[in-house]
Amino acid sequence: MKKKTGAALILILSVMLVIAGCGSNGNSNSNSTGNKSKDNEAKKETTEAVSGASEASYTPYDQLKDKYDIIIVGAGGAGMSAALEAKAKGMNPVILEKMPVAGGNTTKSSSGMNASQTKFQKEQGIEDSNDLFYEETLKGGHDTNDKELLRFFVDNSAGAIDWLDSIGIRLNNITITGGMKEKRTHRPEDGSAVGQYLFKGLVKNVQEQGIPLFVNADVKEITEKDGKVTGVKVLFNQADEKTITGSAVIVTTGGFGANKEMIAEVRPDLEGLVTTNQIGSTGDGIQMIEKLGGTTVDMDQIQVHPTVQQEKSYLIGEAVRGEGAILVSSEGKRFTNEMDTRDHVTAAINKLPEKAAILVFDSGVKSRVKAIEQYEKMGFVLTSDSIEGLAKEMNVPADQLQKTMDTWNSAVKNKKDAEFGRTTGMDNDLSGAPFYAIKIGPGIHYTMGGVKINTNTEVLNKEGQPITGLFAAGEVVGGLHGQNRIGGNSVAEIIIFGRQAGIKSAEFVKAQ
Repeated sequence: MKKKTGAALILILSVMLVIAGCGSNGNSNSNSTGNKSKDNEAKKETTEAVSGASEASYTPYDQLKDKYDIIIVGAGGAGMSAALEAKAKGMNPVILEKMPVAGGNTTKSSSGMNASQTKFQKEQGIEDSNDLFYEETLKGGHDTNDKELLRFFVDNSAGAIDWLDSIGIRLNNITITGGMKEKRTHRPEDGSAVGQYLFKGLVKNVQEQGIPLFVNADVKEITEKDGKVTGVKVLFNQADEKTITGSAVIVTTGGFGANKEMIAEVRPDLEGLVTTNQIGSTGDGIQMIEKLGGTTVDMDQIQVHPTVQQEKSYLIGEAVRGEGAILVSSEGKRFTNEMDTRDHVTAAINKLPEKAAILVFDSGVKSRVKAIEQYEKMGFVLTSDSIEGLAKEMNVPADQLQKTMDTWNSAVKNKKDAEFGRTTGMDNDLSGAPFYAIKIGPGIHYTMGGVKINTNTEVLNKEGQPITGLFAAGEVVGGLHGQNRIGGNSVAEIIIFGRQAGIKSAEFVKAQ
């Protein structure tokens, strides 16, 4: 009993320290309007993350050591997966996270994790193959994907699902996302958003394995000597700089979707769009690796997600459409195949006069996509017991919306969408009251570009040679997705390549 009470007190104090740390950081430069805006954003991010982070008691600063076998920069899904595999191989890893809470963009993931030939697919009679997964991902990326990375990715996807299941993270609820012909998007058993569930499961395992995880630990530089990585320089709590040595460094810092300057530099046409990224996604890892001679690929390939709630820049997951929702214009009409690839759906929305649309669904979709409960809590969801009432809430013509719904339900019944050729996400019609709608528009979602690696997750230089001791995984890496990412592939990427980084860096250290 005393142990439980003590653990609870540590947990409460941890959360208080996380919030207090964020507050003190935010108040350090509050004289300018710009900094106040950033402070408010940081507080908002922390508030959103605390729901998941409250179960994470981070390692106290006084436990920091001068040397570790493997230093992991970034505490998202890729970083924690790498740490767990490195630990399993007998290493002493450490995770350094610049934000006040762990999780990164992983906690914002919604739809699920793609994988083929999994045991859960087989149990549910879903016939799938790695080759089909490969072909559809290659087609989705317009045949520009790094084929070696892609082959490794699909062939190791089922193993990643098994590995997660072995550590208590079960993804056996399967749906479908745009650009796919088979159900291969794996979600938590209750159909809830994958991000928070995955984060909580990974951080629980990190704690159980005794892997140190420091927050407010902003890595500023990766150190090297004679062409070999030697460690990092890290700033703790924006004040205390330390140099930590390690035999290998794994960079899992995510992309640059929240860095407006970097985006404007490579894609000025996207300036002004909202972003779904957490504020820590600023491309730090890419910039540090470039300074070491690492090379990048596809930096101008930035994915705009078609369904983002604009006022709060909040992603409305693809699973909503995968479970049957449709998109309508301000006239109450469908205008595209909702299950096409993200770039095509985005382009269709941008052709509308208002460059925005409305997701429409019923109680059946709501019951199958638990993330909608969160959208309701955030005030995004319009609802009515009738189509006529919903049309009024949406401010669209009621007769047209009714006609659209009748036509769609008939298409589902006949398994033929004569209007736009949709073939997936048609298992259930939209006839179950009450009815719901969410207003959406495009937003910056994912940066396909990043540093170049090989299938061992070794970071490559301009000559295509590995930088000794340097590994990378997750959204910081470029090449896998080509010009367009398929929904559900980013979560798969962080687990598959995060694990590989942990395994290969451990092999490297042992060989020294």
